[in-house]
Amino acid sequence: MSLGRLILAWLAVAAWFAASRYALVRVRMRLASNELQQPDLAEAVFTRAALPVGLAEAVVVTLLASLWFDSLGHGGWWLLFALVGLVQTVPTLVHHNSLFRRVGRAQLVRFVFDTLRYVVAGGILAWRLG
Repeated sequence: MSLGRLILAWLAVAAWFAASRYALVRVRMRLASNELQQPDLAEAVFTRAALPVGLAEAVVVTLLASLWFDSLGHGGWWLLFALVGLVQTVPTLVHHNSLFRRVGRAQLVRFVFDTLRYVVAGGILAWRLG
C-alpha cells in the first residue's frame, strides 16, 4: 500500500471524526436542554487538545484498516470496526454509570453514536483502501 493512499485515507477518517464529534456535541446539547441538564463544557468546546487526539485516533484506525485490508482479509470489515468501536465506548459507559444506576438517554445516544463512528470510519477506509 502506498504512503499516498494511506495519507488520503487518514485525512478522510480524520475529517469524519471531526464532523461526527461536532454532530455528537450538537445532539448532546439538544438532549441536555430537553432533560434540563447541561453537557460538560469540556466536551462542548473544541480545545487544542482535541485536535491531536482526533488525529492520532484516525492514524490508529487507518493503520488497523491497512493491516486488515492488505493482509488479513477484506470481508467482515464492519464487524471488525464495530468491535473496535465497542472496545472504545464500553469503558466510558461503565465508567460514567455504575451497574446499579439507570443509563440515561444521553449516555445511550453517545454509546451508539461513538460505536457507529467507527463503523462509518471502517466504511470510509474500506472504500479508500479495500
